[in-house]
Amino acid sequence: MFRFEDPIYLWLLVLIPILALVRFLSYRNQRKRLRKFGDPSLLKELMPDVSRFRPSVKFWLLLGALALLVVMLARPQMGTKISHEKRVGIETIIAIDISNSMLAEDIIPSRLDRSKMMVENLVDHFTNDKIGLIVFAGDAFVQLPITSDYVSAKMFLSSINPSMMATQGTDIARAIEMATHSFTQEEGIGKAIIVITDGEDHEGGALQAAEAAKDAGMRVYVLGVGSANGAPIPISGTGDYMKDRSGNTVMSALNEDMCKQVAQAGGGAYIHVENNSAAQQQLDRELDKLSKKETSTTVYSEYDEQFQAVGILVLLLLIIEICILDRRNPLLKNLSLFNRGKWREVKGEGMSRARLVLFIVISLTSCLLPLTSSAQTDRQYIRQGNKLFHSGDYPGAEVSYRKAIEKNPKNPQAVYNLGNALMAQKKDSAAVVQFESASKLETNPLRKAKSFHNIGVVCQSHKMYGEAIEAYKSALRLNPADDETRYNLVLCKHQQQKQQQKQQQNQQGNDDKKQDNKKDQQKQDQQKDKQDDKKQQEQQKPQMSKENAEQLLNAAIQNEKQTQDKLQKAQQQPQRRSIQKNW
Repeated sequence: MFRFEDPIYLWLLVLIPILALVRFLSYRNQRKRLRKFGDPSLLKELMPDVSRFRPSVKFWLLLGALALLVVMLARPQMGTKISHEKRVGIETIIAIDISNSMLAEDIIPSRLDRSKMMVENLVDHFTNDKIGLIVFAGDAFVQLPITSDYVSAKMFLSSINPSMMATQGTDIARAIEMATHSFTQEEGIGKAIIVITDGEDHEGGALQAAEAAKDAGMRVYVLGVGSANGAPIPISGTGDYMKDRSGNTVMSALNEDMCKQVAQAGGGAYIHVENNSAAQQQLDRELDKLSKKETSTTVYSEYDEQFQAVGILVLLLLIIEICILDRRNPLLKNLSLFNRGKWREVKGEGMSRARLVLFIVISLTSCLLPLTSSAQTDRQYIRQGNKLFHSGDYPGAEVSYRKAIEKNPKNPQAVYNLGNALMAQKKDSAAVVQFESASKLETNPLRKAKSFHNIGVVCQSHKMYGEAIEAYKSALRLNPADDETRYNLVLCKHQQQKQQQKQQQNQQGNDDKKQDNKKDQQKQDQQKDKQDDKKQQEQQKPQMSKENAEQLLNAAIQNEKQTQDKLQKAQQQPQRRSIQKNW
């Protein structure tokens, strides 16, 4: 398959017909001037060594060299061989817990860093297996679709951190359910789900999800990270530790019982990660028990640069053009490759300089193009990612953009495009991080404004109107002519006002409820005082009649019934959680 890596340079070929037209006009004017100078037959006798065709041949040789130079700048490439390799292995989905509790440092350097090291060692031991990556906390999403590209798997590990998740907590069931739908449709191949977590399951349902995965022919393995004694959760950049709503320091501990139950329900095994090598060996033994099957993997070869061949043709044309003289050589007068003509194109020093400059440009281009080919690999990945993004393959585009960033971390276009790919996959927290990085790297005000605009869009979708307004304002400072940003800014301000009014109404309603409750309490207190007074009066009386006793009993029954009705109504009202866990 043939292609041009930089086809935009092919527009320079427009110069070829323009130069040919200029050559034709100058040749015609020259003939007119010679006719005015004298009779053509007489001029032929006066210029016996002048060739009519040599200047034209030299011109077309230079024009051909220029055209080939433009083709060489467009970087012709040949390749994309598609081969199908047969591999015998299993499919593995790794689900990594990236909740805040994984930042605890009860194992060195931290639970999350130890988990990353574990996954990296696991990938190094894979040869013919397929691997996928899922990150989860209060929610879960696919970080890397199942693939045989181990380089991409390692690359994705470096960017994993708790800030990627907008919803904190630990939902192991959600991670297992997503993993069950991330495998290929091939049958008869061993499929393993490896959950790396500290076992603090806040949502529940993990046992049922593991049993469902087992019934579907998958095995769930749990790697427990942390210590049973527990450790506080540090807050990055503050030197302080995370606290609950009561102001107490959160102590996160490994829940081994929970991890063992999930592994047992999933038909797998539980492994406590203390020493990476020992845990790795135990996990390898467990995975070896799974059935392996021959699978086909599509491998795409890289394009090969073909500009060297074009450069050789350019040099040959220049050498031939230099060897052809404007006039006939007296030593080779008997050898007539060109008919002698009566017209002579007055060349001069300018044409020789043009040939020299063109020769130098060709030589420099031939030397620099290999360097350009190796230095612009990030651009290649960006173009590849753009094609995948426009075709709707957002995970594939994300992989290409991350490869581009790996080649050139300071490429703002790659960082910005990665943010778009993440936003298309609803990975809003990670997308905002990339847009912020792109705004810092970008020097073009218009492109920087797009980063702030997208940050505003993400914040607006999560009803974070204050942050969205600030982002839109930053975008408008850089690009005041952006009507879409201005419209979103006005819309956010309107929505923020409605949100504030609603909050005020809710606050007022709460205040009214408090006042009503206070009044009810006062009434109850008054009734209680009256009842106490009645009791005292009755105690002072030496004797009580039967009718008075029945009235008091009925009143007490009535009060008891009212109290039970109030308690029943209070229980029916939805109650909010008193403590909201975000670790």
